[in-house]
Amino acid sequence: MNAAEIDPAALAPARFIQSDDPGIVAFAAEATGEATQPRAKALALYYAVRDRVIYDPYVRFNAPETYSAAAVLAQGSGFCIPKAAVLAQGSGFCIPKAALLAACCRAVGLPARVGFADVRNHLATPKLIEKNGSDIFRWHSFAEILLGGEWVKATPAFNLSLCEKFGVHPLDWDGITDSVFHPFDKQDRRHMEYVEQRGSFYDVPFEEITACYREHCPKLMVDDPWGTGADFAAEAVKA
Repeated sequence: MNAAEIDPAALAPARFIQSDDPGIVAFAAEATGEATQPRAKALALYYAVRDRVIYDPYVRFNAPETYSAAAVLAQGSGFCIPKAAVLAQGSGFCIPKAALLAACCRAVGLPARVGFADVRNHLATPKLIEKNGSDIFRWHSFAEILLGGEWVKATPAFNLSLCEKFGVHPLDWDGITDSVFHPFDKQDRRHMEYVEQRGSFYDVPFEEITACYREHCPKLMVDDPWGTGADFAAEAVKA
């Protein structure tokens, strides 16, 4: 794909993929550092979003800000942890984390969009499965980044510490092949599988997603589906 074939929307700020947000611009610049090559930038951003923005699906699914790249980054307390440790910079579920990766890529000049699929055997707690209504999680999200003329999928949802707690391999990415999720856990048991592709978008299709959730996951679409003291990471256990 040459430059003339790239949709301008792949590089432009959007409602949920706010690549011009000052916090996102700063996060992307800090994460990429001295990297100059597109693939090196993309890899640096992938691991920054994967591990420095903690996966937490105990959110308000009926609130637009829950799906926002800028809002998920703002959930953290900033660059306050020494570089020897993980820089916890925010928290949110898979959709805003994918939106954040796409926003960061756009902020450093890499065309990016978000993709979605329904999955089974998602990393979940009993409470999350009960509120979701089944073991099929609709509109699971990943980023798609244009590298070497090809759209490459990268899924930054599940941070390293959470994967260790669940007993599954962390999802690595080489910037060349699609990275959507290991099909087996550390004991070689079947783990995540994709059951339906939802397509690729230049912004988070909030209205379409929430309409689907209202139909299939109505328990998620209330102001407080989790209750006082709910803590996804604390409730996570190995399968």
